[in-house]
Amino acid sequence: MNNIPHNDVAIQTIQAWLSDIIIGHNFCPFAKREFERESIAYTVSRAVTLKNATDQLLTELHTLEQNSQIETSLLIFSTGFSDFDDYLDLVAMSQALIEGGGYAGQFQLASFHPDYCFEGEAPDDLSNYTNRAPLPILHVLRESSLDRVMRTYPDPENIPLRNIDKARQLGQMYWQQTLHRLNRPESKD
Repeated sequence: MNNIPHNDVAIQTIQAWLSDIIIGHNFCPFAKREFERESIAYTVSRAVTLKNATDQLLTELHTLEQNSQIETSLLIFSTGFSDFDDYLDLVAMSQALIEGGGYAGQFQLASFHPDYCFEGEAPDDLSNYTNRAPLPILHVLRESSLDRVMRTYPDPENIPLRNIDKARQLGQMYWQQTLHRLNRPESKD
């Protein structure tokens, strides 16, 4: 159990990933503003069951509904869902919860995982790194914010293709070294 990060370490790891990867390579051109405004909620979950994880997701959704100062939320799984197939089950159940729970049109999910693999791609394809993170994450986004940003950002439909091209340009060694570094944060215990 020593390899399970404490909440602060998990959050610092994800913040470094956001800064270095997501913002640093402009994978999400909208992230920098919210990161600098500190309007991202970081919640560390130790859930290992789908029931507990989706209960926590419901709490996140409720928090976002009640607090307009929080633009987006990252639900970080420090203990559970390290197996990608288990994580995909969580994503599917979470999507169903959003659709069946009256949150469709209000929130949507983005998913990140250390072993993320797009359907139809080989596990070692560099495109997968656009959605790889040091820990499993459910990213809850406000649809109204996405709609607003998508109307003002030029050519938003090509963001995924541009990200894949960038991931491939950076190469395997870059990704291995960077994620290794991000997974070895300085502990502040």
